[in-house]
Amino acid sequence: MKQYRVAVVGATGMVGQRFITLLADHPWFKLTALAASPRSAGKTYEEAVGNRWAMAAPMPEVAKKMVVLDASHVEEVAALVDFVFCAVDMKKDEIRALEEAYAKAECPVVSNNSAHRFTPDVPMVIPEINDAHLEVIPAQRKRLGTKKGFVAVKSNCSLQSYVPALHPLMEFGLNKALVCTYQAISGAGKTFATWPEMVDNVIPYIGGEEEKSEQEPLKIWGKVEDGKIVPVSSPSITAQCIRVPVSDGHLAACFMSFDKKPSIEQIKEKWATYSGAPQALNLPSAPKQFLHYFEEADRPQTKSERNLENGMAVSIGRLREDTQYDYKFVCISHNTLRGAAGGAVLLAELLAAKGYFD
Repeated sequence: MKQYRVAVVGATGMVGQRFITLLADHPWFKLTALAASPRSAGKTYEEAVGNRWAMAAPMPEVAKKMVVLDASHVEEVAALVDFVFCAVDMKKDEIRALEEAYAKAECPVVSNNSAHRFTPDVPMVIPEINDAHLEVIPAQRKRLGTKKGFVAVKSNCSLQSYVPALHPLMEFGLNKALVCTYQAISGAGKTFATWPEMVDNVIPYIGGEEEKSEQEPLKIWGKVEDGKIVPVSSPSITAQCIRVPVSDGHLAACFMSFDKKPSIEQIKEKWATYSGAPQALNLPSAPKQFLHYFEEADRPQTKSERNLENGMAVSIGRLREDTQYDYKFVCISHNTLRGAAGGAVLLAELLAAKGYFD
C-alpha cells in the first residue's frame, strides 16, 4: 500500500489528540499537517495544546514541533495532503461548509463530526457493517463538481457498541430495540480534571444523543438508490443516553425483539462468526475478532474490556431472555477509539484500500 499524506483538522481537541496518537506510527498514513482555530495557528502543536494534552500516552514527537495551520485556510492545508481527518468544534452549518470546502478543493474528508451524517449522498460508515455505502461517493462528487474530493463520515460513538451486536441478527427479522447507553466523559471532550462535577455523579441527559442513537442506525442499514442512501424504516429503536463517571468506554444495555425468534445458541454463533470488509482486507486498524462474547455473569466491564484489540473490538455479554422483549444483553465499545478517531482511521483505511483517495 502506498503512503498517503494526511492532515488532522481540529487537531487540538480530544478527538484530534487521539487521531495524532493513532497516526504517529501508521503504516499507510503519514501525519503531514495539523490545523485548528486561528488562536492556535502559527504556534507549534506543543504550544497550542499546552497543558490540555488528555491522552494517557505522551504527545508523539512527530507532532510536537509541527506548526499549526489555520483550518479555515482550506487551499493551504489541502495542497499539503492527500486527505484530511476532521474533528472540529464548531456549529453544524459551519462544519458542513468547511468540510464541503475541503472536498471542493479536491481533498477528501473523513469526518468525526455529525454535521454531514444525514446528507443523503454522504456515506456514514461502520466499516464492518455497511462498506457498500461507499458506492454513493461518485454521486456526491457529481453534486460537488469534484474529481477526487468527497466527504465520508463515521457514525455517533454511542451506537458503535449495540449496532454491531444487532447487525448480524437482522436476518431473524429484528423489529424493535430499546437501548440505554452509559457514556464516558471523554465523549464530551472532558477529563475528570476539567469536569470535576462528574466525579461521583450521573447526568441523565446528553444533548441530541438520543435522536442520533435512534435515527443513525436506520441510515447505516439503508440502501443506496439513485445516488442517495435511503434509510430503512425498521427496526424501531428507542434510546436513553446517560453520562456516567467513567473516563473512556460507552456501555449499552440493549433489549431486542424479532419476527422469527432465534435461539440463544444461534445468536452467539452469529456473533462469534461475524466479520466484515476490514477483516477480509486485513486493514491495519481492524480487530481480528470484531465481536467478543463473554460468558461470565459480570462481564464485559468497561475498565477491563474497553481496550480489547487496541480499543477496536466490541464486547458483549449477559445475553438472556426478557419478559417484555425477546432478549436482552449488554455491550461495550471504546468511545474515542472504535467510536471516534479509531473508527475514522479504519474508515480511511477502507477508503484507501478501495482506491477512493487516488
